[in-house]
Amino acid sequence: MATIDVTETTFEQTVTGEGIVLVDAWASWCGPCRAFAPTFEAASEKHPDATFAKLDTEAHQGLAAALQIQSIPTLMIFRDGIMV
Repeated sequence: MATIDVTETTFEQTVTGEGIVLVDAWASWCGPCRAFAPTFEAASEKHPDATFAKLDTEAHQGLAAALQIQSIPTLMIFRDGIMV
């Protein structure tokens, strides 16, 4: 399964579902984020049973602030709606 993009309107619905959801918080200007992107995409293809989501912290600064993201890349993992 390919990665999906999450926004302020889709984030909660995406992470509160059943199963495992991995969220990669990134920005286009972030070198380490760009380096990690192919690995995250490959993992999404290898593990179709999990949801792999990407959060553009520049485009969705309010959501990034609400999640208290202070550095990127940040990887968050949710299981059945609970951050682990």
